[in-house]
Amino acid sequence: MNTRRPTSAVRPTGRSCSQQTAPDHPPSEDVASPATPLTPPGETVLLAVTGMSPAVLTETVWALAHEPEPVIPSRIIVLTTASGRDALVARLFAPHPAFADRSAWDTLRDALAREGHDLRGRLRFGTTPDDIRVITAVDPATGRSRELDDLRSPADNDAAANFLLEQVRTVVENPDTGLVASLAGGRKTMGALLYACLTLVGRETDRLTHVLVNEPFETSRDFFFPGQPGGPVREPHRPTSDTAPSPSSGASPDPATARVELADVPFVPLRNLFVRELGRKAGSFAYLVASCREQVRRAAGEQIRLTVEPGRCEIEVNGTRVRLAPLEQLLMLFLSRRAKHGEPAFGSYKEAAEALDGFREEQARAPKDFSDWRHADSLRQSVDEQTIRKVTSSLRDKLRRAGGNALLLAPCLPEKGRCSLEVPGPLIHLPTT
Repeated sequence: MNTRRPTSAVRPTGRSCSQQTAPDHPPSEDVASPATPLTPPGETVLLAVTGMSPAVLTETVWALAHEPEPVIPSRIIVLTTASGRDALVARLFAPHPAFADRSAWDTLRDALAREGHDLRGRLRFGTTPDDIRVITAVDPATGRSRELDDLRSPADNDAAANFLLEQVRTVVENPDTGLVASLAGGRKTMGALLYACLTLVGRETDRLTHVLVNEPFETSRDFFFPGQPGGPVREPHRPTSDTAPSPSSGASPDPATARVELADVPFVPLRNLFVRELGRKAGSFAYLVASCREQVRRAAGEQIRLTVEPGRCEIEVNGTRVRLAPLEQLLMLFLSRRAKHGEPAFGSYKEAAEALDGFREEQARAPKDFSDWRHADSLRQSVDEQTIRKVTSSLRDKLRRAGGNALLLAPCLPEKGRCSLEVPGPLIHLPTT
């Protein structure tokens, strides 16, 4: 299997780009001109989420082209809603009077070409469904897929998560394709989901970017990139009050003064934690998140050395001692014994409640010593799933307050859909009393 990674362009943490002027001295023959695109072997794909302000796309392309080592994407893929597609086509591909009836997208290409950028085989983008990919969801009643006009419900968000994961994964599975992802457009949910997708399946060589534009260009519908032709742009109307004067001075802002900042958003690529899952069909976003959590939990469990004292309310996690309440001690001792003996996890708190209550009654039969935690008043009542939920929450809080390595135990505690202690049995010590 080919595991070669694509070569990545230099990643600046932040770049300020405005219209550039020619250098005082021509570059020497052995030094690349700043306008020479440096792209990885194969393709570089710009994958962007957009909404009702598609100018973030032209701003991002402009900013990439004006980095110290310019990046001209081979192609652009936009992920959006049906209304976002309509806005993009109308704003970027319709004739614009300020650009001599050329579209904003064609005007951007013209500007980059005039600067000396070689666009042959690059910046492939249009209005086809392969270029502008609309998020879809399946109607459970009819089984028909439909385009989402907006993300208005948890079900829409789930559909968007699965859609974005599939699109990102399609790019990163090709070792000869570099990825630059942009989360600048669309709803905040879309940007957050794109970030999560890069964390789950992105590679160390991939980039995640955000573009920032100074006022008043950020909110101007007529602004697309610094130095665009057509003269000053209209400044958006701003409401004023008696105490706050309008920021407009009456003069329309000149695009030549615009500043575009492209910042790389750091992410932690977790793909190496679950290599087997990556080799399978993409599956759902929720499944991959659950798989990742399971891998992280197991990795955390393998770093733990846990001692649970049967005779007193105390545990020790990697040398850090944590005092517990009787109910907390009961749950920890119960789960530790099961993990030590290799017994399977319960599928829910409710499923575990009966067995835990039986363990409580067993502990209550210890010799009558009222200083023993097993005879505490809090253990006289039966336990149920709500008890387990509350005790687990209080355990997490105590581990967090204990500091040190104690917090490593928190991911191993019970959670929704699993009631167990995810620590390998050989790493659990239960002293005899």
